[in-house]
Amino acid sequence: MVTEEKLANILATIDTAVWSIAADTFETLYLNPAAEKIYGRTASAFYADPKLFMSIVHPEDRPRVAKMLPQLIEQGTITLQYRILRPDGEERWLEDKATIAYGEGGRPVRFDGIANDITERKVREAQFQARQERRDEIAHALDLVPAMVRKLNGEILLWGRGLEALYGWREDEATGRCSHELLATEFPVPLSEIQAELLDTGVWHGELVCTRRDGGRVAVASRWALYRRDDGGPISVLEFNADITETRRAQSMLKEREARLRSILETAPDAIVTIDEKGIIQSFSNAAEKLFGYASGEVIGRNIKMLMPAPHRERHDGYVSRYLQTGEKHIIGIGRQVEAQRKDGTIFPMELAVGEVKLAGNHIFTGFIRDLTARIKLEQDLRQAQKMEAIGQLTGGVAHDFNNLLTVISGNLEILERRLTIAEHREILNEAQEASKLGAELTKRLLAFGRRQPLNPKPTDLNALAGGMVELLRRTLGETVEIETRLSGGLPQTMADPGQIENALLNLAINARDAMPEGGQLIIETAVAEVDKDYAAAYADLMPGRYITLAVTDTGSGMTPEVRQRAFEPFYTTKGPGLGSGLGLSMVYGFVKQSGGHVQLYSEPGHGTTVRLYLPQHAGAVRAEAERATASVGPESLGKTVLVVEDDPRVRRVSVRRLKELGYAVIEADSGPAALLVLDREEPIDVLFTDIVMPGGMTGLDLAQEARKRRPELKVLVTSGYAEPAVVKGSPLTADVDWLGKPYSINDLDAKLRELLGG
Repeated sequence: MVTEEKLANILATIDTAVWSIAADTFETLYLNPAAEKIYGRTASAFYADPKLFMSIVHPEDRPRVAKMLPQLIEQGTITLQYRILRPDGEERWLEDKATIAYGEGGRPVRFDGIANDITERKVREAQFQARQERRDEIAHALDLVPAMVRKLNGEILLWGRGLEALYGWREDEATGRCSHELLATEFPVPLSEIQAELLDTGVWHGELVCTRRDGGRVAVASRWALYRRDDGGPISVLEFNADITETRRAQSMLKEREARLRSILETAPDAIVTIDEKGIIQSFSNAAEKLFGYASGEVIGRNIKMLMPAPHRERHDGYVSRYLQTGEKHIIGIGRQVEAQRKDGTIFPMELAVGEVKLAGNHIFTGFIRDLTARIKLEQDLRQAQKMEAIGQLTGGVAHDFNNLLTVISGNLEILERRLTIAEHREILNEAQEASKLGAELTKRLLAFGRRQPLNPKPTDLNALAGGMVELLRRTLGETVEIETRLSGGLPQTMADPGQIENALLNLAINARDAMPEGGQLIIETAVAEVDKDYAAAYADLMPGRYITLAVTDTGSGMTPEVRQRAFEPFYTTKGPGLGSGLGLSMVYGFVKQSGGHVQLYSEPGHGTTVRLYLPQHAGAVRAEAERATASVGPESLGKTVLVVEDDPRVRRVSVRRLKELGYAVIEADSGPAALLVLDREEPIDVLFTDIVMPGGMTGLDLAQEARKRRPELKVLVTSGYAEPAVVKGSPLTADVDWLGKPYSINDLDAKLRELLGG
């Protein structure tokens, strides 16, 4: 039998709150220790205040708790859940079970109850409810978007209506089937690799190609997420598929359009540059790279004015700004000739046409640029040839008429000479006759320039003629000038007037001596020159064919471009008064032209001068050397790459064409700095083929030395219109270096390269 003492001990040790309240006064009759702990108040506080119990109930729950009493009286027992507020403000949930104790006559005497703290259970229930609501929301969303839930083996568990719209299969048709088989899915990589990545990382995304119910193909962007059990085991895969078919089609069209534009940029012979309205370069074509000497990465993102010389460099931004403000066009859609500046600082003429387009409210300008250097040079050559022709006709006519006058004057002077007896008068007559002879000599030179002098062409051995004049030249030029002859063996004969050749050689030698006041070297060279149509096209008045050449080279001060331009004009001289008539070179020019030949002048300040005469080969001459073999692709050229460096675009094009004809791969550059950029790219290059004299401050020899520092094994072939300069022999480059004189034939080039590569 449980005693009252044992009952009290039990109530003191349990975790459940036990309470008892008087039915008539609502005074607290009993609270066990667990109730004090749960309510956060002492039992004595409840004993002292009958209203305390109702005051600790949460205000929102008090009306509901107050209604408990009638229900309790009616039913005799009741269970109720409500919240209380502890003194620290903490909110707790209680589940209270109350009963009625009756006295005599069935009258209620007290209310007894037990209360359990169910706060943690309520929290779990709320979390569960929230999760359930989220699941419902997710399920609803998945039913609308193109998503499925499936097993790892592909078996479809949930098929959203979005997938029905995308693929055409209803949920009842798709559920339970393997998604990969249903959609005939094409994967970017094997499915096993995708599964391995999914199991490793929990996610995968990529592009798939699937088949619709109607047989059509659709590209989708697919994202997979793996759902796992608490122990980490995989359960299912959530897969989202978004249709990107039109996006891919548009991207494909865009790529195709970009490829066409890129092809135009890469293959267009004219340079193409695009800029934005702030002048910032957006694109730079291959032709632009070659023209300006910059790689595209060096200019894209920088202002276009970096390609302009002063004063346009400083004014360019103002040009664009004024156009954007006023709409007044100065060059857009019109085109004009302007100047540009290369990376090496050289300035060149170009034809610029600018187009404009507006994209998203922004102006994009496209410049189409054509290098006019070659065209202007050709025009200058043609004008020079026409000028020389006009001057020749004029001077020839004047000289012819003047000769007639001199004939009358000299004839009458001879008659007077027979009749004069006074010595003083005879002395005056002699002076007049001397002046008449000088006039005749002058008209003879003018006739030579005008190509009207009488010639006596005959088969002539240039080697014998030049060799026979060496002693005369030594006496004429003096001891300070060293004469060297380089006479080609087996040289065919030329058809020309030998006396005029001797006169031309003497004139050239005297000019060379005057250019070397401190002494120097004079080189006389003969050779056979075979000029093909490609090389001849680079010069205004050079005809293709086989020539015998006579070249005279000095190591003197050289000529400026202005002097070089007028060197062959009659009466033009840079010598002081009384030191030259200005008719020496003009007479040489006229004689060679009248003989059916050609003259080339190579000269740069500080590099000396070479004058090369091209005289026609005698048609009936017996060749002393065997016919040269036709150039062909040989083992030396296969797989070999030549870097061609030549500032004259016409000559460079010819060189490139010949090298390709011989089977070489070719990279071209228009200056020494541009060539060094190519060498820095570490492309395979076997031979450096460079002109000696180039603009920009770096000669071909300077370039060769810098190139050898980068690539010690590089073979070097230098070319020049001069006779082989002494500086070539004296340069630090001694091994794997050769020289080729201009003009050269494809056979000459082939032989030199074979010798370099085969040696």
